[in-house]
Amino acid sequence: MNDTPPIPLSRQLGAEALGSFFLFATVVGSGIMGETLADGNIAVALLGNTIATGAILFVLIAALAPVSGAHFNPAVTLVFALRREIAPAAALAFVVAQLVGGLLGVWAAHLMFEAPVFQFSENIRTGQGQWLGEGIATFGLVFTILGCLRSRPDWVAPAVGLYITAGYWFTSSTSFANPAITVGRAFTNSFSGIAPDNVLGFITAQFAGAVLAWLACRWLFGEK
Repeated sequence: MNDTPPIPLSRQLGAEALGSFFLFATVVGSGIMGETLADGNIAVALLGNTIATGAILFVLIAALAPVSGAHFNPAVTLVFALRREIAPAAALAFVVAQLVGGLLGVWAAHLMFEAPVFQFSENIRTGQGQWLGEGIATFGLVFTILGCLRSRPDWVAPAVGLYITAGYWFTSSTSFANPAITVGRAFTNSFSGIAPDNVLGFITAQFAGAVLAWLACRWLFGEK
């Protein structure tokens, strides 16, 4: 019998906001640092951005999964809502916490690098190839999470970190795979940004990839 009391929603939301803060700050901050140090070499800048993002995902999931499940991602939250592991109202609150914490992380990154706090990206990321890349990236992310939860729950943190590290390089979009961080990146005119007009296409592809991964895992793993 499990006598552990349920974790209050307020603490779960705090974990989602804090994790999103550090995730978004890492993505944007490492992008700024990489672009500054790479001296125009985009591959080197992307490599720095990749390593930092994969590493922080490992840390944040390992630290905060016991509190909130460490979603930090509306697409992941949607899948757990579809699995009936989180109530719709709580799922919506998770998404709000992810967006608020994440935007604060973006602005904190700007402050650290003494850049204007409020910005809009001019980095064009659009087209069928990049939309397909985002769909595949998010499909793979959700598949990684659900597959590890089924067979090796202790491997979720390293598996997600490694998957996103790979996704930065094998997808045409550099694997945002997260609607909240897509919104956050629209507010930084730096290496990791995305033009606001391009956000909807990415988010649509991400949610589609997440739902397809949920359906695929239900079939593959024989889940009801």
